[in-house]
Amino acid sequence: MLNRKKVTSVVVKKSINAEQVLDVVVLGGGAAGLMAAMTAAERGRSVQVLERSNKLGKKILMSGGGRCNFTNLYVEADHFLSQNPHFVKSALQQFPAESFIERVETHAIEYEERKHGQLFCKGSAKDILQMLVAECQRTGVQWQTDCKVTALTKADAEVEVNGRASPLDPSKPVRFIVTVNKNGETKRYACRSLIVATGALSIPTLGGSDQGYWLAEQFGLSLVARHPGLVPFVVTDDLKRLCVDLAGVSIPVTARCNGMQFSEELLFTHRGLSGPVMLQISSYWRPGDDLELDLLPHINLDDLLVQQKLSAGSKTISSALQGVWPNSLVLGYLKRFYPALLTKRLADTKDRELKALCHGVHHFGFKPAATEGYRTAEVTLGGVATKDLSSKTLEAKSVPGLYFVGEVVDVSGHLGGFNFQWAWASGFCAGQVA
Repeated sequence: MLNRKKVTSVVVKKSINAEQVLDVVVLGGGAAGLMAAMTAAERGRSVQVLERSNKLGKKILMSGGGRCNFTNLYVEADHFLSQNPHFVKSALQQFPAESFIERVETHAIEYEERKHGQLFCKGSAKDILQMLVAECQRTGVQWQTDCKVTALTKADAEVEVNGRASPLDPSKPVRFIVTVNKNGETKRYACRSLIVATGALSIPTLGGSDQGYWLAEQFGLSLVARHPGLVPFVVTDDLKRLCVDLAGVSIPVTARCNGMQFSEELLFTHRGLSGPVMLQISSYWRPGDDLELDLLPHINLDDLLVQQKLSAGSKTISSALQGVWPNSLVLGYLKRFYPALLTKRLADTKDRELKALCHGVHHFGFKPAATEGYRTAEVTLGGVATKDLSSKTLEAKSVPGLYFVGEVVDVSGHLGGFNFQWAWASGFCAGQVA
């Protein structure tokens, strides 16, 4: 972990034994980091990527069920969460979805459009990673994996490396010395620009960490409180028992919380509730909040049951519901929440009982115990405060040459390729000027 003391300018009086002198060092070899690296290298910059895990692009490879939902046809600012909802606009305009799609097509990667404008590889997520790596190779980007940053120093403009002046343009002085540990060996890299693309806390097994946050704090940047986002819910009591009984069953629902709502598939699991709709709404939920589900969003259950009571009163409520729900859900739901109606005929059921049932189905309220946390969260909400960054370049306003891109920033997208598009766009913007 980095030294948490605030970094200050250091006047270097003697030569520093650095591994290399570079225009740009990129911390992190994921989506945003590789895009930033190849973009900077296309401009003739010397670029070194330092990745802390044992391979590049781990999160790319697991995304979209291994097919990588690499962008979306309908990218707008309202698909992103941030304390500043306008911050994403500049980057998304500079590098829209069409720009990444063009690169995908140039590399002859086959893809398909799924619902809501989501674009997936027809083959494998490996195709996207191989494309990025190929572009890095073509432009001369160097990279090292299994590199853990142990120190970072803000260097003076007069720094010398290995006893000689930096070979870089004197108008672009060396600003940072990055010290890393690789296989027990210490290496130093001197650079003019440093791009932080370290990711965030989500899915630590794929390299997620808090390194970028400590780095931001060392340089005096503010942080927005972090929370897991796009994450399944854990529930308790009768709802937990229902979920265990129905694990693997999915139904379309509408989920509502804190003024937001999404309509998508819900998936029952042994731990609680998952599926696209629950992942989406999780980004707007905080511990202690209530959630509400419409378990039959496309059907007016009141009208359905009234009509069936008139035309087929001998039907049981269970059989009436089996036309709109899986049988296991009908039996499980009634058993847990309306046991008195489980075998009751419609003709024998009072109108107020039917109304109560219908209200419970269309307005099923509950309080989740928690989410599954960063272990399974697809994104981390919050991060480096956008007020401290340029929306055009992602450069820190108070530290020339320091950039933050991708998930480490307080920008998180909805499910559906938006987070990848933010990675591509933010990495491109930093790479254009670093």
